[in-house]
Amino acid sequence: MYSVCGCCGALRPRYKRLVDNIFPEDPEDGLVKTNMEKLTFYALSAPEKLDRIGAYLSEKLIRDVSRHRYGYVCIAMEALDQLLMACHCQSINLFVESFLKMVAKLLESEKPDLQILGTNSFVKFANIEEDTPSYHRSYDFFVSRFSEMCHSSHDDMDTRTKIRMSGIKGLQGVVRKTVNDELQANIWDPQHMDKIVPSLLFNLQHAEETESRSPSPLQTTEKEKENPAELAERCLRELLGRAAYGNIKNAIKPRNLTPTFPHRHDLTFFSPLILSVRLHFQPQHSHLVIQQLLSHLDANSRSAATVRAGIVEVLSEAAVIAASGSVGPTVLEVFNTLLRQLRLSIDYALTGSYDCAIAGGTKIIKEHEERMFQEAVIKTTGSFASTLPTYQRSEVMLFIMSKVPLPSLHHPLDTGKAGENRNRLTQIMLLKSLLQVSTGFQCSNMLTALPSSFLDRLLSAALMEDAEIRLFVLQILISFIDRHGNKHKFQTISTISDISILKLKVDKCSRQDTVFMKKHSQQLYRHMYLTCKEESNGRAHYEAIYSLLALTSIELANEEVVVDLIRLALAMQELAQVNEDNLPLYSRCALYALGAAYLNLISQLTTVPAFCQHIHEVIEMRQKEAPYLLPEGVFAEKPRLSRNLDRLGPEILFRQSKISEVLGGSGYNSDRLSTPYIPQLTDEDRLSKRKSIGETISLQVEVESRNSPEKEERAPAEEITYETLKNAIVDSVAVEEQERERRRQVVEKFQKAPFEEIAAHCGARSSSLDRRPPPSPSGTITAAYGQPQSHSIPVYEMKFPDLCVY
Repeated sequence: MYSVCGCCGALRPRYKRLVDNIFPEDPEDGLVKTNMEKLTFYALSAPEKLDRIGAYLSEKLIRDVSRHRYGYVCIAMEALDQLLMACHCQSINLFVESFLKMVAKLLESEKPDLQILGTNSFVKFANIEEDTPSYHRSYDFFVSRFSEMCHSSHDDMDTRTKIRMSGIKGLQGVVRKTVNDELQANIWDPQHMDKIVPSLLFNLQHAEETESRSPSPLQTTEKEKENPAELAERCLRELLGRAAYGNIKNAIKPRNLTPTFPHRHDLTFFSPLILSVRLHFQPQHSHLVIQQLLSHLDANSRSAATVRAGIVEVLSEAAVIAASGSVGPTVLEVFNTLLRQLRLSIDYALTGSYDCAIAGGTKIIKEHEERMFQEAVIKTTGSFASTLPTYQRSEVMLFIMSKVPLPSLHHPLDTGKAGENRNRLTQIMLLKSLLQVSTGFQCSNMLTALPSSFLDRLLSAALMEDAEIRLFVLQILISFIDRHGNKHKFQTISTISDISILKLKVDKCSRQDTVFMKKHSQQLYRHMYLTCKEESNGRAHYEAIYSLLALTSIELANEEVVVDLIRLALAMQELAQVNEDNLPLYSRCALYALGAAYLNLISQLTTVPAFCQHIHEVIEMRQKEAPYLLPEGVFAEKPRLSRNLDRLGPEILFRQSKISEVLGGSGYNSDRLSTPYIPQLTDEDRLSKRKSIGETISLQVEVESRNSPEKEERAPAEEITYETLKNAIVDSVAVEEQERERRRQVVEKFQKAPFEEIAAHCGARSSSLDRRPPPSPSGTITAAYGQPQSHSIPVYEMKFPDLCVY
């Protein structure tokens, strides 16, 4: 053929002659560089011929591929690459069409080398910034083909790795070429994202397999260090980093990838999207990511526990982005979804089945997998909360506490054995979540951080019979009160002779803390005291109570609080000594040891020498005669206990009269110190699951009579029965209704009555008040015979005219 057409060679177009001259006779010699320079100069001089040059090169390449002349194919692609890099003119678009046609031909080949060659050329083209826009160019074929290459299953492992890496590079090139060009096909459309993202995730998922089969680091060459997983990670980072606000949803939309990976039946592999990329989104996309994952979790609420656990782990990692950008309006939505899934998981574990039939047969629910999912939810709750500001964490804690099922008049608990199990598991899981949220919580104003609605519900859980629930409540309180990182210094109970070695961080009690303690201190003391009376308490409970007492003394203590805490410690000693509740031997010894450890700490904090001396004398006496009453003997791996607790001498007990005397001389309230601590009965006890409320009241009456300084004989206490308590509740409600009605009548009278009638009424009231002796400024009142009484009249007990009452 060449001999026949040789005579006509001079008549062929010049661009064809220049193209033919770049091909040597032997393809192994490679591209003829001098002729290639001539072709490049011609293309730059006559850019209108560039499209024809591309079309002619495309014809030659297609012919060479069909004839398996792969050497000439490589030369043609090299020439195309050089022309593409050198020419930037308005005619480049037509040349690019020929170029993409040749790349597509190579990618369609079954030869791995040709696929890799075409990919490399496409990547070079993707890095070129074109001067003119393109209105009709399409990359649909390249997205599909590169995605297929990412899933290559070639028999040879090295070849398979090369093909997959080429596919990832090709997808990266498509993204770079189209993401910033509005005239190109929208790469963010679901039809493209549904191919690109799963392909990248597939290679991320197989990272562990690649690592397990790869040689040791000493045998790995520099070329082998790059693997498809690392390349896919970089590509995914770039993809998500380029996403605009309106496009991010399609990129992060959870997809059902199981058909792509038939050997995987869960979505735990979806976590690499977040774990490896570390959520490389722009801050304003944060809440979109979280919303997508929450929706995905709800959609898979009846999937296997491993599937849900994988999604929750991704959510946990998603909390990282909340540190740089606010979670926004989805704060409570996040926790509401997590708590709802937690309750569903508890129901699944208890019933062993889902609520309704599921297509494909009944799924077997494994309890240990549900437990794993529950722990993942709790961890995720803490991860999200740790990124929130203080005010939002307070709202989240209120929200979680409102979900805890507690006995109340308006919200009865589920009945029956199944209901009790469900209540208990729900209480434990929600309190564990609350503990995660409260860990590291810092607030300057305890009154706003712990409102009454929250504290009441939390402390009511401290009266539950379940020991695990009570321990969680104590740990939550410790997390709230510890604001200077001192709690780890009180993890073990001991009688340290010098607390300076603890290097405690102590600040002066602020005004806000003082107001908080005035409002809630008696409530805290009461629950600590009642918690000590539980028979099921273990070592962890007493250590938590000791930490709570110690941290309260450091963080929230003023003179009045110190006095009350000392009274509480002495009441614990009295509780173990009297033993009206028939506590176990270990509990009695633990209460003695707990009181000794705390009084040793508070005596050194108050720095009153006589107080310290008395405490140390008792501790030294116990070390000699009763080591089973000290924490070193009780809270050990093998506790040292004694049954001779009913015959203890006064020299090994802390005396309230002695402590009152020595502290009273230093300015403390001796009258309050000499008064035994007696907790007051509230509605919580009636609603809690304590065994006998009547026993609690009778014990308080007897303790009060026993600790009276005069020890006079008193009339026997009135017997408390169920009817008495019922009548008391009914009477209190009736009195409250009467008071409310009276107030309503007063307000209505002043709103509707004529002025003359109001004036006459107020005149009569004022004349009666003039005859009444006014209260003294100090609050004391004068009794008969001119003897002043030390009884203080609270403001809320003073009588005011109806006009002043609202």
